[in-house]
Amino acid sequence: MEAARPPSTAGRFVVVGGGIAGVTCAEQLAIQFPSEDILLITAHPVIKAVTNFKQVSKVLEEFDVEEQPKTMLENRFPNIKVIQSEVKQLKSKEHCILTGDGSQHVYKKLCLCAGAKPKLICEGNPYVLGIRDTDSAQEFQKQLTKAKRVMIIGNGGIALELVYEIEGCEVIWAIKDKAIGNTFFDAGAAEFLTSKLIAEKPEARIAHKRTRYTTEGRKKEAQTKSGAGNLGSALGPDWHEGLNLKGTKEFSHKVHIETMCEVKKIYLQEEFRISKKKSLPFPRDHCNQSVTTDKEAWPVYVELTNEKTYGCDFIVSATGVIPNTEPFLCGNNFDLGEDGGLKVDAHMHTSVSDVYAAGDICTASWPPSPFWQQMRLWTQARQMGWYAAKCMAAAILGESIDLDFSFELFAHVTKFFNYKVVLLGKYNAQGLGSDHELMLRCTKGQEYVKVVMQNGQMMGAVLIGETDLEETFENLILNQTDLSSYGEDLLDPNIDLEDYFD
Repeated sequence: MEAARPPSTAGRFVVVGGGIAGVTCAEQLAIQFPSEDILLITAHPVIKAVTNFKQVSKVLEEFDVEEQPKTMLENRFPNIKVIQSEVKQLKSKEHCILTGDGSQHVYKKLCLCAGAKPKLICEGNPYVLGIRDTDSAQEFQKQLTKAKRVMIIGNGGIALELVYEIEGCEVIWAIKDKAIGNTFFDAGAAEFLTSKLIAEKPEARIAHKRTRYTTEGRKKEAQTKSGAGNLGSALGPDWHEGLNLKGTKEFSHKVHIETMCEVKKIYLQEEFRISKKKSLPFPRDHCNQSVTTDKEAWPVYVELTNEKTYGCDFIVSATGVIPNTEPFLCGNNFDLGEDGGLKVDAHMHTSVSDVYAAGDICTASWPPSPFWQQMRLWTQARQMGWYAAKCMAAAILGESIDLDFSFELFAHVTKFFNYKVVLLGKYNAQGLGSDHELMLRCTKGQEYVKVVMQNGQMMGAVLIGETDLEETFENLILNQTDLSSYGEDLLDPNIDLEDYFD
């Protein structure tokens, strides 16, 4: 007798991925089609939901992200059915998805929101940790309790936060740029923030806003089910809250930054001994560095391209992400972007019919507004997931739809080193060539304001601290107001800009 096959399901809409983009897309579809079943396929027992959503201004939004058991989503939307299984294959010609439990799921419209995975500087080394999701952050915390020195490779948001949050442990931070936080800041803003690394941190810990469902008990079974290295969804800006990031030593901050370098080679302890190379001690400030070799034996050594070698307890690889397209590519003719993402048009549609994509997995390939660029951030995952659902609905109903307003102006609000940080438009003069000028206002320890100007018009801005300028600047960029008559006075703190432009 033939073994019974797992049940096949059919839904008009299927969404893959339990992160912000996928969950937002499924919720939006569930609201628009209350009598349809929406299938959400995710490899994880918990999903990520947006809570406390606030529209701060026309395009700036703030929200918290909560990890929730999938039942909470199903209770909120009885027509969402969550299937916990990973995707084995997409058969786009048959409009069908095969999952790891052997089931087939037939769709009319499919949205792929499978996120991205960390780029690891080297695979399979037990001393190299990638941090991307809650599980890897907890693993990191576990390792840190025994550590005297860690090395952080990378210059994005996670690296910035880590370096600030780690206490009682020497940190060597290797970045390939001249200044920290290159994806977010220029050298001036980096300098403003670096002073905070040296200062003692305030003791007061603000209670963190995101509830965590620990999946310890279930995690063990889930891990064996889905293979330990499976990808969770991305962490967001306050991911380290509630994790106690303390090493073994009794001091607050010890950070040494190696700039303009990358990892050349990683040695395990025995390989390093055989290589006869010398490693450097942790650089001590201002005192005469008569000791030139490190006597301590470390589990792992990193040789940098600037010829310096340091030993450490473990290495954190925080060098960005790779879109997680792998399970979908085989046998399907997807156009991919240069960053490896699935190319989507202005309706979030991929090059394969009836397949949409949103969030980190996709590469926006429509002609962008002059003030917008794609960055793999939570705000964009939410906006893309929401808009993809709208586009799928419009296609089914035969309606036309315009590109959502959130893609008019890049706007992101986050926290770094306990400062509020707002990024608007071409905040780093991305793509403007040399034909632009910068205006700055900086009060050490309090605020940093930078605007990017071109032909008398504002193209972008970085606001660090409580500046209260975000709404005014957002309007100035969107309206392309001619500001040439203001010259340097534009940032004069005694002039209330809001009186002029609001």
